Amino acid sequence: MKKTILITMLGLSITASAQNPIIQTHYTADPAPMVKGDTLFVYADVDEPKANFFWMYQWRVYSTTDMVNWTDHGELLGLNSFSWADDRAWATQCCERDGKYYWYICAHSKLSGGMAIGVAVSDSPTGPFKDAIGHPLYDDGKWDNIDPTVLMDGKNAYLVWGNPEIHQAKLADNMTSFDGEVSIIRQDEKSFGAPSPAFRKKEIKYKDIYVEGPWLAKHNKNYYLLYSAGGVPEHIAYSMSRKPQGPWIYKGIIMPQKNETNSFTNHCGIIDFKGHNYFFYHTGNLPGGGGFDRSIAVEEFKYNKDGTIPIIFPTREGVKPTDTLNPFQKVKASTIAWEKGLTTEQNLKAGVYMTDIQNGDWMKVREVNFSSQPKKINISAASASQGGTIELHADSISGKMIATINIPSTGGWESFSNFSTNTLIPVIGVHDLFFVFHGQKGRKLMNFSWWEMEK
Repeated sequence: MKKTILITMLGLSITASAQNPIIQTHYTADPAPMVKGDTLFVYADVDEPKANFFWMYQWRVYSTTDMVNWTDHGELLGLNSFSWADDRAWATQCCERDGKYYWYICAHSKLSGGMAIGVAVSDSPTGPFKDAIGHPLYDDGKWDNIDPTVLMDGKNAYLVWGNPEIHQAKLADNMTSFDGEVSIIRQDEKSFGAPSPAFRKKEIKYKDIYVEGPWLAKHNKNYYLLYSAGGVPEHIAYSMSRKPQGPWIYKGIIMPQKNETNSFTNHCGIIDFKGHNYFFYHTGNLPGGGGFDRSIAVEEFKYNKDGTIPIIFPTREGVKPTDTLNPFQKVKASTIAWEKGLTTEQNLKAGVYMTDIQNGDWMKVREVNFSSQPKKINISAASASQGGTIELHADSISGKMIATINIPSTGGWESFSNFSTNTLIPVIGVHDLFFVFHGQKGRKLMNFSWWEMEK
């Protein structure tokens, strides 16, 4: 998916200082954040370029330790991971229980002809994942069964999903079956702004309408159910409760729909990380983007004193860094803050790597902490053409050149070799690091796997 550096968002031109959307190498949607230790993971589904519907086939995982550099862990689940699924790899969420990771998905079921809820399991937040039970967790042949959200609340786990009805169930301890029956949450004006679909009247303008994309969360002693609302185009609204399964009280709109997102859908997830509160959502603001080619973004917010959530508006600036990046260790090339022109691919040996690199393309890594003077840089790259050159610049595309390294042909696009060069100038302190690629115009130059500095 080739890109240009200029993106129009909110009537402004995005430059190298932009942070939203946080993923630029693929069209991603329906963000589901999860925290493990000092790392925040985002589980996402993927829109295909130039789509005219939600034809979606894979789920990817991204992670960060600093909120500005994001590592692409690749396609960790796909429709082919579930023998019963054949289309529409839509919204998901993952959670941990007793050292295992349960990833709840929805997809079209070839067993029933409707949408169904499934679950995959792994010993790691980045897989490998496999279908945990070999059949859908819930499949009643209806199209309601989309957008599962899961909440671990002490020793109890709860699952919520649905469009336009809201389904809920308590999960059993094994996380792959239900503890009790699946029930439908009764909607009314007090709880969600409008009655359940069967009881709505066309002549009445309700204060809001639940649509889809629920997100179940807890903060302090309050429970939150966030959701896409209002019809098309969607905004984000929420309800609160003192119990994980309600009763719910409608609280209002969180992210209004004013077309800043360039997407007629929205889907959110909220999470606390390193003492900060974050709101994830999606837009259509990448080049070529729109309602069927979306892109994940994030904003920081603070809960009001009474526990309610303030109104949050989309920005191009995104959030501030929470940490720095250590360059004196192997860093995957798929760990970036921003890029121009690149995408990622993966294989079993190299993992995820940067590809589609052409003359003039670049990528930025933010908040790189040169605690000592680097004397050498090592790079792993591959080329089946005549290769090219990688320049390393400090703080901007045309900033001081730290190093330049020639990448020759390695005999194949996945024949990765290691290359080293000495740094040209001293650099100390925290800087943004730009990798700028040069070579023959109009053709692919190389693939880029990882880099590291030496003191």
